[in-house]
Amino acid sequence: MTPNLGFGLGLRPDHYETILADRPSLGFLEALTENYLIPGGKPLHYLDRIRALYPLVLHGVSLSIGASAPLNHDYLKALKALIARVQPAWISDHLCWTGVGGVNLHDLMPMPYTEEALAHLVPRIHEVQDVLGQRILLENVSSYVGYAASEMTEWEFLASLSARADCLLLLDVNNVYVNSVNHKFDPDEFIRGVPAERVAQIHLAGHEVQDTFIIDTHDAPIADPVWALYRRTCARLGAVTTMIERDANIPPLEELLTELDTVRHMAKLEAAA
Repeated sequence: MTPNLGFGLGLRPDHYETILADRPSLGFLEALTENYLIPGGKPLHYLDRIRALYPLVLHGVSLSIGASAPLNHDYLKALKALIARVQPAWISDHLCWTGVGGVNLHDLMPMPYTEEALAHLVPRIHEVQDVLGQRILLENVSSYVGYAASEMTEWEFLASLSARADCLLLLDVNNVYVNSVNHKFDPDEFIRGVPAERVAQIHLAGHEVQDTFIIDTHDAPIADPVWALYRRTCARLGAVTTMIERDANIPPLEELLTELDTVRHMAKLEAAA
């Protein structure tokens, strides 16, 4: 069982000094794996100091678990060394592929929801978990196109994958809402469809509304429909470790802490209901 770390934020360089000076009330911080894979230097210097104050989890964007290319064992070796150094509560990455033919697309590309994709993913997840010596969390990604070949819904795919691979899930509630608009499904059906016992962490973030679709941007406060969906998610899943992601237009730490207080309040309301 993964521990419940409570409520936290994504660790960003903008806030290193404020965190160390003010030591705000946070259950944990989520560090972006790729920022700390190179031994030495200022990022690891800060990570070591902050790790002494707060529990950490690691969140990656480069595993490319769904790619057709072999797994990158140099990356896994560096990740394993980082794990040994900072002892994170867990490690997560995205259920996606990030390139093909040696070309990095610098995006998190969605999977087709097919039995063939499941057969491809499951042994790769087993291999990663064997190398790292622990289960990983995989996050549902935002998407803007679908695959005609898909044979099941995204939530059915997640449920089947997590059971077959014995991995855990990082449920991004903002991405659920974004995809529900972009692909026209009921977000509550998604929340009802994910296996509660596999969800170890929740992400909340902001997005940008366009004319006919939504872009997952992480550059704005959490939107009202996502707040509402998070509250309904809490009602179904109960207490789950939850954090806010902010990757651009990063405000002062105090502003994010105020937003996080709303997350705490909402979760507690549902726990008391």
